[in-house]
Amino acid sequence: MSDTKLNVAVEYVDGAVAAGYGDRAAYLHEGAAVTYDALREQVDRAGNALITLGLAAGDRLAILLPNRPEFVVAFFGAIKIGAIPAPISYAITANDHALLLAASGACAIVTTPELWRAVRERRQDFPSLRHVLLVADSERARDGHDFAALLAAAAERLAPALTSADQAAFWLHTSGSTGTPKWAVHLQRSMLCCERLFAVPFVGLRPGDVVLCGTPCFHAYALGFTTYFALKAGATVVLNSERSTPQRMFDLIRKQAPSILVGVPTLYAQMLHAADQRVDLSSLRACFSAAEPLPAELYRRWRERFGIEILDGLGATETLQTFISNRSGEARPGSTGRVVPGYRVRLIDANGMDVADGEVGDLIVSGGSLFAEYWSRSDLTARVLRDGWYHTGDKYRRDADGYYWYMGRSDDLLRVSGHWVSPAEVEAALVAHPAVLEAAVVGKQDCDALVKPKAFVVLRNGQGPCETLAEELKLYVKRAIAPYKYPRWIEFCDSLPKTATGKIQRFRLREGASG
Repeated sequence: MSDTKLNVAVEYVDGAVAAGYGDRAAYLHEGAAVTYDALREQVDRAGNALITLGLAAGDRLAILLPNRPEFVVAFFGAIKIGAIPAPISYAITANDHALLLAASGACAIVTTPELWRAVRERRQDFPSLRHVLLVADSERARDGHDFAALLAAAAERLAPALTSADQAAFWLHTSGSTGTPKWAVHLQRSMLCCERLFAVPFVGLRPGDVVLCGTPCFHAYALGFTTYFALKAGATVVLNSERSTPQRMFDLIRKQAPSILVGVPTLYAQMLHAADQRVDLSSLRACFSAAEPLPAELYRRWRERFGIEILDGLGATETLQTFISNRSGEARPGSTGRVVPGYRVRLIDANGMDVADGEVGDLIVSGGSLFAEYWSRSDLTARVLRDGWYHTGDKYRRDADGYYWYMGRSDDLLRVSGHWVSPAEVEAALVAHPAVLEAAVVGKQDCDALVKPKAFVVLRNGQGPCETLAEELKLYVKRAIAPYKYPRWIEFCDSLPKTATGKIQRFRLREGASG
């Protein structure tokens, strides 16, 4: 496939216009619509503007923006000239922004004055950075180029770079759930693989669909739904630049009547908890979830309240998109689903041998959308990418029907009283209690230096933390699952530490539990 010519900007942006979607709205943002014709023109102008600034094939363009049309324009504009867009999370600290920007070796960055202001004092750490492109009006763009003005001055048609399927197309950074974010290199063919294997048979977008995504575009999961999945189908995407609070999502659903909702379990839990009798989600025909396992109880409560399934799935930055998923009408509460056809998945033991159904094993995956490498991190690449298999670090079991059940991260499983305990199983039991909104479980040594489960619990509104409730929760878990699995300690907290994409940072909880 290495000789196959492919430029995904042409495939998904130009291709949408060629398919007859030109006058349709591709994006809705803050009351304004961007048609597919306008998007194609803006992408071409962006590519020409980058060429004028001196960017060439292989050069990196950092993108530090909230969900807005300029993100999409810059992303595909870079790809069209053979440059490499490298989106950076806007939800992390300025220090992490600087670290990722430095590691990218970007020649230019597209960002906002507010986000750039927090990073510019470290400009000396970015020797490759030549241009700052600001999404702002001219008065506020004094620190760099006005992105809109650059586009207005650029030519409106652009011949694409003649890239091949196995050339690098874009970089995505890992969420840093282990505290060590890094850049994953994805190839031109990665999007095509995800779109054909997952989006078409599992998501089934069509012209007229309106997609509302509650997660940021820089996240691999959201990137699919908000760009190449939607563009291929001729759908419309609602871009939300604000924080995805339940009220914000309810307002957008009321105003835009989306047919597809994309979120993470935390958002669905918050929306369910905040919903009153006036909330109307009847425009939705499907909800999708990823980033963290969807608790069975949350699935049931959502379906009972709104009459819609949440279809959970598993993907990773390194696989770009979902490779295990539930299908509409076939979902099993608490399960991640079955393997997406076209991917190969194995569960292996410590010796690399396949485990039997019902047993817990380390999950590895092989498929056409795997990342090529971690940029400048050959040691880490060799550790997780072996003989064409990506070692995810997740523990799973598979049942006799081929459904996969999450058992925790490889370093999360606890050995308690001679038995393996899955934190995910204990968390699911806790979340089933009506007082609990969220829970996370880690290991802690008792007075005999033996590891036992400790739970960090976020309560629903109106519930007050107290010792009586803590004891009630312990008893509740004992009755729900094997007694030895119950949490010996329960710590109530206002929130759980999470990455920008909603993954619980258990390494931070483990640090707290050891004290």
